[in-house]
Amino acid sequence: MKKKIFISLILFFGFITSINAETKRIISGNENAKITIIAYESLTCSHCADFHNDVYPRLKKEYIDTGLAKIEFRHFPLDIAAFNASKIAQCKKDQSLEILKSLYSNQQAWVKGSTVEEINFNLKKFIEKEGFKLDFEKCINNKEIEDFVLNDRIEGSKNFKINATPTIIINNKKFEKSLNYKNLKKSLEKLI
Repeated sequence: MKKKIFISLILFFGFITSINAETKRIISGNENAKITIIAYESLTCSHCADFHNDVYPRLKKEYIDTGLAKIEFRHFPLDIAAFNASKIAQCKKDQSLEILKSLYSNQQAWVKGSTVEEINFNLKKFIEKEGFKLDFEKCINNKEIEDFVLNDRIEGSKNFKINATPTIIINNKKFEKSLNYKNLKKSLEKLI
């Protein structure tokens, strides 16, 4: 039922075409890097958590911190819990990367509950426990951020035919191999 409601929301907001300049992408690395990696993720996806916790740190060390690549984290929420968590991550511009890391590293601490209210309660409790200072209700109900998150999902579906997470795009080409560090490294080395 939650999934049907979420899909209905996406279809309803399918007309969204512009992104407010105030809302910025969550990016790590040099803006002008030769290689752009786009990671479409859902914050409730365990495979996304694995990518964020195991693969991303190695990418960061070898390619992002050295200036060879940048990574953009884009939202592709698969359910209402991921949708609301995306809004929270997107809400605090100066801490977005830290919030993403915390949400993925501790996914089981907040992804629980049988209703949207329970899930939001657990998410709010988790964010407070982690020490992130933000107005939870304001972030969850921010129309601009909501549109931004939905637009990421709509654009991912339309431009890259994304239907699962995580999905990686490297220099505007969908990464089709098994998603592990070794395969990503091979692909990135060909572009350097």
